Amino acid sequence: MDSSPSPDINIPEQWLEATESIANSSMPPITLICGAKNCAKTTFSRYLLNVLLNKYTKVAYLDTDVGQPEFTPPAFLSLTIVHKVTSDLTVPCLKTPERCLFFGDVSCKRDPSTYLSYVFAIYNYYRKEYCISDKGEYPHKIEVPLIVNTPGWVKGIGYDVLVDMLKYICPTHVVKISISSEKKNLPAGEFWSDGEHDETINLIEINSAHQDSLTRSVLVQIDARLLRDLRILTYFKQCFSSDSNISTIKELAHALASHCPYEVPIASIKIQHLHCEVPSSEIFYSLNATVVGLAVDSHGPENLPWCLGLGIVRGIDTVKGVLYVITPVPHSSLERVNLLLQGYIQIPSCLLQY
Repeated sequence: MDSSPSPDINIPEQWLEATESIANSSMPPITLICGAKNCAKTTFSRYLLNVLLNKYTKVAYLDTDVGQPEFTPPAFLSLTIVHKVTSDLTVPCLKTPERCLFFGDVSCKRDPSTYLSYVFAIYNYYRKEYCISDKGEYPHKIEVPLIVNTPGWVKGIGYDVLVDMLKYICPTHVVKISISSEKKNLPAGEFWSDGEHDETINLIEINSAHQDSLTRSVLVQIDARLLRDLRILTYFKQCFSSDSNISTIKELAHALASHCPYEVPIASIKIQHLHCEVPSSEIFYSLNATVVGLAVDSHGPENLPWCLGLGIVRGIDTVKGVLYVITPVPHSSLERVNLLLQGYIQIPSCLLQY
């Protein structure tokens, strides 16, 4: 297996040394990657993933970046188990996560406490499923290495959230990536440790692979919105077979418009609006022509609804008592869905133009 990157990506010597150091750990590592926006955390994560897959048969990837997630559409926190090397580090790819939660927003600013509870719940699942413990309570041996990807919001509340994540997860390695604009970077050293050195955590400080500029930062901010729309379009393109002749947004819009939707009985589901209150009389109006999370309501100790994917509510028939939903989620999984989650994710406006 080859961990070498795409021809047009240059991996700096610092990065090579960092990934080799992590991969050569005596035990499967838990690596958290952090840094400011546009510091290439995603590229480093993809490269590290490939390096680890040269040593391990599978690697877990905990994605906490709801704005630009690696394997899911926007607004998800997820745990994905990866078995194969990524051949092209420049191209993101959708994968079906083992567990995911729909946060419903592209930033944790509106509700950082709920966001953290989601992060902790998914990490707890990883510890339960992929660590060995003496009595089933305190894991002591990691079976599958873990990469934790984090958002680029590292100031103010974003900084506090990152520190809470670090203290809860207690990774074996922290990779801190810096950019040339010093004021945007995280503090030097073990910024999360309250002044006490933690010998169990290896801090690796590296520089970004590119020299950023103010102009580039503005362009990337614009691109971020476009990239989110592209991820949503790519996700719903999965409603059709891979050999479907759909190559433009116009063709996708027409295909979705003519696609036979699922009929979901209103009486069989609950509806939950995330981050906002909606009057009961307006619930169905608010759902029409929106993107929703398709979830399974949980009655466990954490009471968090695991999500199976996204759907577009194409229409509502209150007389028949059904919702018409378009989704690539297979029927066998869709039968388990009993909760629709509505957040701030919208149908890309380019789809509505046709």
